[in-house]
Amino acid sequence: MNADEIAAGRARWQARYDAARKRDADFTTLSGMTVDPVYGPPEGMAWPGFERIGWPGEFPYTRGLHPTGYRGRTWTIRQFAGFGNARQTNERYKMILGAGGGGLSVAFDMPTLMGRDSDDPQSLGEVGHCGVAVDSAADMEVLFDGIDLAGVTTSMTISGPAVPVFCMYLVAAERQGADLSKLDGTLQTDIFKEYIAQKEWLFDPEPHLRLIGDLMEYCAREIPRYKPLSVSGYHIREAGSTAAQELAYTLADGFGYVELGLSRGLDVNVFAPGLSFFFDSHVDFFEEIAKFRAARRIWARWLRDVYGATSEKAQWLRFHTQTAGVSLTAQQPVNNVVRTAVEALAAVLGGTNSLHTNALDETLALPTDESAEIALRTQQVLMEETGVTNVADPLGGSWYVEALTDRIEAEAEEIFARIKQLGGDGPHQIGPMTSGILRGIEDGWFTGHIAESAFAYQQALEKGEKKIVGVNCHTNTVAKDLEILRISHEVELEQRRVLAERKATRDEAAVKTALDRMVAASRTDENMIPAMLDAVRAEATLGEICDALRAEWGVYREPARF
Repeated sequence: MNADEIAAGRARWQARYDAARKRDADFTTLSGMTVDPVYGPPEGMAWPGFERIGWPGEFPYTRGLHPTGYRGRTWTIRQFAGFGNARQTNERYKMILGAGGGGLSVAFDMPTLMGRDSDDPQSLGEVGHCGVAVDSAADMEVLFDGIDLAGVTTSMTISGPAVPVFCMYLVAAERQGADLSKLDGTLQTDIFKEYIAQKEWLFDPEPHLRLIGDLMEYCAREIPRYKPLSVSGYHIREAGSTAAQELAYTLADGFGYVELGLSRGLDVNVFAPGLSFFFDSHVDFFEEIAKFRAARRIWARWLRDVYGATSEKAQWLRFHTQTAGVSLTAQQPVNNVVRTAVEALAAVLGGTNSLHTNALDETLALPTDESAEIALRTQQVLMEETGVTNVADPLGGSWYVEALTDRIEAEAEEIFARIKQLGGDGPHQIGPMTSGILRGIEDGWFTGHIAESAFAYQQALEKGEKKIVGVNCHTNTVAKDLEILRISHEVELEQRRVLAERKATRDEAAVKTALDRMVAASRTDENMIPAMLDAVRAEATLGEICDALRAEWGVYREPARF
């Protein structure tokens, strides 16, 4: 790019920056030095390839979605929390919001993630342990008691039974008197990554895609601010993938959901802004920054050039980040505070839109109140004390960061090509990327490549080629054992007792009628969300809704592979 083109780009950025709203804040250094809101090539200098870097708020958005960076709006502090029953988690949410958290993120227990009630025999011993137990809309009411759902953004990390759980959330909001069209937040819903990495599915892929398509249509029509799909790379990375694999598999999944929306006749400029992303931020500082920058650039280019998106918002890749749980160690767990701070800083320098910081004890148990507060304060120290919000994409133009960004992008493009090849050249029911993803799931292509990457990393650790402080180097310590949070078995007994009472006092005939109506809708092209909402309003439980659909659609069994 020649000097005149760079100057014209800077002028465009300056005009948009001047017109945008900025926070009332001090944007100087700790010593009082004034800094510019963005930096670029010196005046009069040409920079070959600068169009791939560009300016904040301008295609291809390598440097961020907004011309102001964090001067306009900081990232949302969205701490992931959930344990025990809805009442206990509600207390934790109020603590997070009271301490300065900007949004909520719900962690569900394993029975809920698998679409089972707390009184299901397969739930024994798991109720409330890795998240909060939610059996019905009544639990959702308690979960958000005293929290204005129309006034707070809420993320829910759940995929297999995401749609009925979301219906429970909507009914809880109705019972608060909220205007549902004003609700804002994110539902994970991403079933592709379950088959690829996390393994929490209910049905074969096609029924899940049916429900996801129905949800996309419903939200676009009725709840336009809510994002019905958070495409998740976090779990792919936690399973052992490389940074490039995490990026490529996640964006490929996102392209698959774009193809799903297009196959439903939806306008990409309308539904694509409802897609968001969820990435891992691992401990390799510069690689993670490059990954986030490459993600925005790839998504913008594919949405524009492949899927025909013409609006800016349809080309924007919005993403939430969580620091890497897999990087936390049980040995010398206080070191996890340092790891989390480094990972959080990488996410911020990569331009994340919201962030969760893990607690130091999460490798051992759910966080205590104290460790959860330290995790929250980590973000607040970054936001308030370090000056990282002063300049948009402060590492833009770094030879190292730009080279890493280009390399990760190139590796991702190679992976996209291989995924599309898996789908073959024949007709595609939804789209070519979707066909490749489904074939890759069926053949174990994704899980095989992740396993190879995880094995290679483990070998490097065992040989001492990669270091983890406190694990394979610097193992001496004076630290004492931590006090950890333990979930009492009484939580499960109480949850089962309350569930039994609710079942005993509801209108069973109304429940059966509503479930039958929902199953009837599943046999047609009718959107299933209204019928599912009616079942939830009748107090049908999550397990009953999912069991009715399992009986209709069957249960997915992963093919055995050796």
